[in-house]
Amino acid sequence: MPNRSHHNRGHIGINTLKKSGKAHSSLLGVVQKPVEKTYHAVFQSDCLETLSTLPDESVQLIICDPPYNISIADWDAYENYQSWALEWLTESCRVLRESGNLVIFGGLQYQSESGTGDLLSLVSEIRHKNLFNLVNLIIWNYPNGMSAHRFFANRHEEIVWFAKSKKYYFDLDSVREPYDSKTKTIYLRDKRLRPESIEKGRNPTNVWKIPRLGANSKERVGHPTQKPIPLINRLVTSLSYEGSLVLDFFAGSGVSSRVSMAKGRHSISTDIDASIIVYFQNHLERWKERDLFSDTQIPTQLFDESGYHEFLELVFDSM
Repeated sequence: MPNRSHHNRGHIGINTLKKSGKAHSSLLGVVQKPVEKTYHAVFQSDCLETLSTLPDESVQLIICDPPYNISIADWDAYENYQSWALEWLTESCRVLRESGNLVIFGGLQYQSESGTGDLLSLVSEIRHKNLFNLVNLIIWNYPNGMSAHRFFANRHEEIVWFAKSKKYYFDLDSVREPYDSKTKTIYLRDKRLRPESIEKGRNPTNVWKIPRLGANSKERVGHPTQKPIPLINRLVTSLSYEGSLVLDFFAGSGVSSRVSMAKGRHSISTDIDASIIVYFQNHLERWKERDLFSDTQIPTQLFDESGYHEFLELVFDSM
């Protein structure tokens, strides 16, 4: 059976660009300035309040891990979840740059508990309102999890990647996985493959095998559903660029700002739960004890709610 990709106009176009040494449109149209310092705001705030403070087309990446509406806390119970979600989705579209990306974490396994608060509902709302373009469904696969007897035990979570326009930013080379020496040697002998592509490494695909944080993980800062740093790092690194703004208004532990500080992005991390401040301070303490980003060179400045207006001025003056 013939390979359909051989007749795919998009694939043919990408290969033509590579052979001519030109960049794909996903890396064009983005003005990157030298980054001398990054700014980060972390404080308690409602998602809609946070979004209301931002001008149009100011954010490059929104990382979104919304409540599932399964009533595990006061902030996780909504009478009309879809109506509420549509508000922050619409505002997210407004604040995203033309090159901007939105990623939403979710779990289809919560469908029976959440009623209208599951990931399917959000995706359906986005498609119905034509708010964003669907780019990828990413499967976060992890080896650890709960056992089950009435169904196959769940070992993954979905991450849906949307873009504001077809001119979205994506840097695949920044997150490629290096080949092991044996595989690399074999591939370099294959004259059909380009040596420079082999040197860059493989595309990590849309199935990401990254362990969840165990109870005794050194990354843990106290948040019950804290996302692992390597997972957030891959999103921040590939879907935003140095000096751009990363927004997380369901920030939980503040890990998005933790990663942005290390990767030369500006960031805003807010959450309706005031514990975010404690969690983020724990992140900073863990960082001092065990720096997972030892190559970090760019100075950073941290702001709380009282300095937020100064933060906004500094960020947008630097962009």
